[in-house]
Amino acid sequence: MYSSENLSIKQWAEEDRPREKLIIKGKASLSEAELIAILIGSGTPKISAVDLAKTILAAARNDLNELAKLSLTDLKKFNGIGEAKAIAIISALELGRRRKEAEFVKKPKVTSSLDAYQYLKPSLMDLDHEQFWVLYLNRANQIIKPEMISAGGVSGTVVDAKLVFKKALDVLASNVILAHNHPSGNIQPSTQDIQLTKKIKAAGQTLDIPVLDHIIFTDDKYFSFADESMI
Repeated sequence: MYSSENLSIKQWAEEDRPREKLIIKGKASLSEAELIAILIGSGTPKISAVDLAKTILAAARNDLNELAKLSLTDLKKFNGIGEAKAIAIISALELGRRRKEAEFVKKPKVTSSLDAYQYLKPSLMDLDHEQFWVLYLNRANQIIKPEMISAGGVSGTVVDAKLVFKKALDVLASNVILAHNHPSGNIQPSTQDIQLTKKIKAAGQTLDIPVLDHIIFTDDKYFSFADESMI
């Protein structure tokens, strides 16, 4: 009976190949060596990609932080690692470092209509046409992503509720805040604004993604549907 250690990756059972294993069992099922093997793609006639990855990890004391310290020249010293494979490893580790660094950047939190207004002010100031924006929030009301949904003329813009919530589902938002500007400077909501708010709110209730507020924006003041108990 042959073990997988005596076979090339192409001869392994499908569920044991790193790429196929990721597809079938998910990324968490892969060892660090298997993840690196996917990056380098292939080994040599004498050693599989996984075993080559194990050799590289062993040289770094099986510590990804130590591995990240290896230079392009260091990696190219391993038989089977050329410049392209070394660059792939370095790039992946650098992405991991940047992700870890980004985790420490606190997402801005919206606790009031004023917070939403001030956050969007740089995007909506001095416009001569209407734009409709959505703030996508997590459960803690931290901003996951701001998104301009549509832009229109001086007196209005068309908004598709399906697009609002498609993007909400894409970023796994728990709450949303709507916002649009009135180039005229009039902060009072129009009948169309009120109807649109009700329509989008109803869609959010169906999807369990509450609409917390709708801000009507001008350069020096704003109207909040939530503050006026209209949402």
